[in-house]
Amino acid sequence: MRTPARWARAEWGPLYGAVSTPLRQRGPVALPMTVGAVFLTAFLQYVQNQPWGYRPVQALGAVRAEDPLWAALLRTPLSLFVPALDLPVWGALAQLLLVFGVAELCLGWWRTLVIAYAATLAGTLYARVGITLGAHAPFGLPWTDAQVVDTGPSAAVVGLAVFVSWRYGAYGTAGAVTLAMVVEVLVKENLAGKEHLAALMAVGVLCLLVAARHRQVRVPTGAPGHRRPDRRAGRGSGLPPIQS
Repeated sequence: MRTPARWARAEWGPLYGAVSTPLRQRGPVALPMTVGAVFLTAFLQYVQNQPWGYRPVQALGAVRAEDPLWAALLRTPLSLFVPALDLPVWGALAQLLLVFGVAELCLGWWRTLVIAYAATLAGTLYARVGITLGAHAPFGLPWTDAQVVDTGPSAAVVGLAVFVSWRYGAYGTAGAVTLAMVVEVLVKENLAGKEHLAALMAVGVLCLLVAARHRQVRVPTGAPGHRRPDRRAGRGSGLPPIQS
């Protein structure tokens, strides 16, 4: 029977190694995108709470399902960094610093942004589908949710947490995050909770695509040029370490 310490090493050991090495070697310089995202979010929070700043931030980064699709798509990238007005900003900043930081160290900054945007976009597009289905459909939403301002990094954070956990073999963590999102919807069925599930589904598709691509390019054992995968990264998935 595994002790808690052995379970923790098996679950988070590869991920800890991927995070700790660049941090020891480079320090905060290894996190330029994350640091920039934290400062951008803090700046937008300050601006939108000023009498002169609320409308510009809403015009550039506030997404509603009732908006034209082209406007929502243009605003979605910035909406990721606009904190929700009804939630404490420190929560958004902490999520960005922790999850974006780990993802940037493990995946590189551009992969982190791609996955974050894909998860956020999935939630944004789901809101339109859910409202079309209506409140009585299993995955539907009430028409009043079309007017809800949809901003913040939560969908991106959920998606990145699951992708990085899967990529580095922390399957228990990925499952726990997924279960927490399901419980969130069951306890309090709202737009944010269902968007988190949409983000998880989008990231699940990405995981399948990455795994399928790796199987296609993997060289058969014993063939010339064959290299054994590094099990320290992606334990159990058979995926090679990501080079940033």
